[in-house]
Amino acid sequence: MTIQRMDNVLIVVDDLDAVIAFFVELGMELQGRWPLDEPWVERVIGLADVRQEIAMLRIPGVPGGVELAKFHSPGAVRHGPVDAPTNTLGIRRVMFAVDDIEATVSRVKAVGADLVGEIVRYEDQFLLCYVRGPEGIVVGLAEPLS
Repeated sequence: MTIQRMDNVLIVVDDLDAVIAFFVELGMELQGRWPLDEPWVERVIGLADVRQEIAMLRIPGVPGGVELAKFHSPGAVRHGPVDAPTNTLGIRRVMFAVDDIEATVSRVKAVGADLVGEIVRYEDQFLLCYVRGPEGIVVGLAEPLS
């Protein structure tokens, strides 16, 4: 058996509105937002008394996306600083290909994101950078040069 596809990446957040705005400025579309407090959720994730709000975002025209979860009960647990460096253990970033890296960085800066380092050229293949959005979420951006 092999993996058929990647459906989404889950990011647990505290400020759901700010994180949705960040991903929308990156170019994703909000597919839906709803409360989720069904008993089956508790059995799947191994937590009791779960009350959460979920938002699903998709890249237009392609499969896969980002799922955001705001836990009302039990509350989210933070390990480490919001601005953890790139070499911190765990998932550090999600990477997106974009058609105009400069314009994308400008849009996300308008909603509070910061450039982590700088925009750099990787050979004749890509312009690359990392941006840090709300709650320390790091997103990699790659603009193909060909």
